[in-house]
Amino acid sequence: MKKIFAAILAMTVLMTACSSGTSSAPASSASVSSAAASSGSAAAEPAAEKIKIGLVQMMEHPSLDEIREAILAELAVQGYDDSKVEIDYQNGQGDMNNLNTIAQKFVGDEVDMIIAIATPAAQSAAAATDSIPIIFSAVTDPVDAGLVADLSAPDRNLTGTSDAIAVEEIFALADRLTPGIQTYGLLYNNGESNSVSVIREVKAALEAAGIAYEEATVVNSSEVTTAAQSLVGKVDAIFSPIDNTVAYAMPNLAQIAIEAKLPVYVAADSMVNDGGLATVGVNYTQLGKQTAQMAAEVLSGKPVSEVPVQVLSEYATVINADTAAAIGLDTALVDEILSGSAAA
Repeated sequence: MKKIFAAILAMTVLMTACSSGTSSAPASSASVSSAAASSGSAAAEPAAEKIKIGLVQMMEHPSLDEIREAILAELAVQGYDDSKVEIDYQNGQGDMNNLNTIAQKFVGDEVDMIIAIATPAAQSAAAATDSIPIIFSAVTDPVDAGLVADLSAPDRNLTGTSDAIAVEEIFALADRLTPGIQTYGLLYNNGESNSVSVIREVKAALEAAGIAYEEATVVNSSEVTTAAQSLVGKVDAIFSPIDNTVAYAMPNLAQIAIEAKLPVYVAADSMVNDGGLATVGVNYTQLGKQTAQMAAEVLSGKPVSEVPVQVLSEYATVINADTAAAIGLDTALVDEILSGSAAA
């Protein structure tokens, strides 16, 4: 009996010892794990928060798309690629209500910067915030649009690039390509401030030259065909500025003009590509590139007020050879003008 009791007592002591050892092992293990985690936390760098940029475009159109693509490419060149920047791209589809909603969304999302392509997009962004930096592109007349008071010293939270039109050069090209024009048809959206400011300049130039003009204004792209038809038989040529509404319906305008043998002078190379006769205009890839460079300056900490608005001064002559042939122009003259432009 004593032997049995002694054996039981020994087993109890052994189990107690094992139990005590087991409970201390996890504590020791937890201690090591905690230390390792602490060491790992100290070694790991916190993930850098991405810069948020709201990118809004007036509508889908070759010129505006070209600007957007150039902006994105140049931002990457400047060091603001996908690893550092989160870009929320939105398209207004040519509707001011959409643009206003998009701008308000950007403000609500607390983006670090807004990049706005085309005048209406920039105006919506400007109305939505006076604190978030706004870099605009393809704003023909930033002062007339109410975005800045002075191009050289932006006085608000906006700066950017202007695609100001070379009005004198366009009409000089028209005089050479289709001399003897007595009356121009001016086709534009009188709700787009950039178009209105250019047309004002065009009217002054035509009046000074003693050339008459007829106006045909539109509110949306669906009206462009009717407006163009209203000018047939009344004018010798048509002019349209960098007007987003007209640009969207440019193929319709071109078809009507070609059938009537009317030259159409425009202010954007994409409008020439869509059937317009000719222009002396800016390079939109370069415009987008410069816009991105300005955005990079502001993202790096430079105040908007110290980044002047840039107006492109380098223009290129663009002529649609197919349109020229369709309305009966001398192909040799077209080649001569283009070769001279290339040489210049």
